[in-house]
Amino acid sequence: MPDRVYLDWNATAPLRPEARQAMAAAWNLVGNPSSVHAEGRHARRLVEEARSVIASAVGAPARNVVFTSGGTEANALALTPGLRGGAGTPGLRLVASAIEHASVLAGGRFANGAMTIIGVTSSGVLDLGLLRETLASGPPALVSIMAANNETGALQPITEASEIVHAGGSLLHVDAVQALGKIPLDINSMGADMVTLSAHKIGGPKGIGALVLGDGLIAPEPLLRGGGQELGRRAGTENLAGIGGFGAAVKAALETQGSDAVRLETLRNRLENGLRQTPDVLVFSADVPRLPNTTLFTVPGLKAETAVIGFDLEGIAVSSGSACSSGKVQPSHVLEAMGFGPKLAQGAVRLSLGWSTQEADIDLCLKAWRKLANTLLKGSNETLLERF
Repeated sequence: MPDRVYLDWNATAPLRPEARQAMAAAWNLVGNPSSVHAEGRHARRLVEEARSVIASAVGAPARNVVFTSGGTEANALALTPGLRGGAGTPGLRLVASAIEHASVLAGGRFANGAMTIIGVTSSGVLDLGLLRETLASGPPALVSIMAANNETGALQPITEASEIVHAGGSLLHVDAVQALGKIPLDINSMGADMVTLSAHKIGGPKGIGALVLGDGLIAPEPLLRGGGQELGRRAGTENLAGIGGFGAAVKAALETQGSDAVRLETLRNRLENGLRQTPDVLVFSADVPRLPNTTLFTVPGLKAETAVIGFDLEGIAVSSGSACSSGKVQPSHVLEAMGFGPKLAQGAVRLSLGWSTQEADIDLCLKAWRKLANTLLKGSNETLLERF
């Protein structure tokens, strides 16, 4: 395959060399981390060293990190009725924003009908007034809000939301999967009671994530029961290679987080300035703070499915939104929550950058867009589909 430009980092990031090396070292370890002999202790040391690195990335004690199979499992573990913490005992209801990931909108272990969805502004930011009204109108709740939206990149007002949440005796879960390694995160500064993380968004392996618990929170009832792994919070022999790769990826990401953010924002602005050379291009959430690497755009009349195919045929990998749903022909639930109708919500294309993205990649992307724009906006979508 000829050289291609990868601009779908929010779906998954390429594996970092540091993570690959750590995983190779883990594969050479013989022992089970739960065994007491020397081989088992060596494996346990790898797990605990990675746990410490991941915990320090969000300002939490290492003992509060629970390894899971990824962000979806971590969210499902977090969304448990009746959690207890310093703020009190929430009732049997869940409150979440309308732009959450599908794994949160699925409701976790809450009963059907026990979930309330709150709206966002047209810029894709949580409506704090609605949050306050919702929490004031019923018993304490578990509130789930993402730190940064995976489609628009819009940063959410987590600190302000946590004050509202805790004032009424509720608890706050923050899905920080897209934020880790891109912006500073601290569980205490955010006021979060739980934080979800995932490895593959920052260059770690797929299939490993973590739920980080705040101090004073009694751990949720485990989803997986059996052995006493993860202090009884998640049964099953630990994914040694995954955990090692996760820790290495977090360490590498944090070392360059600040410089990467500045560089990527510059590249993103270059990209958006180029896109806007096409009349009527709309960049979503451009008026609010966003992740430095994320652009979601559309043009009236654009069909996202054929735009993604068109970019692909030109050697550019992009997406039409969340990777969990980009294979489906349906409008973005995020854009619909922001008040955009189906025509715009179904025509959005997401471009997301990463540590290896260069100016030349942006220029190739813009060159491809200029070539595609006339075809796509004239309705010649069948031609592209025939070539795909």
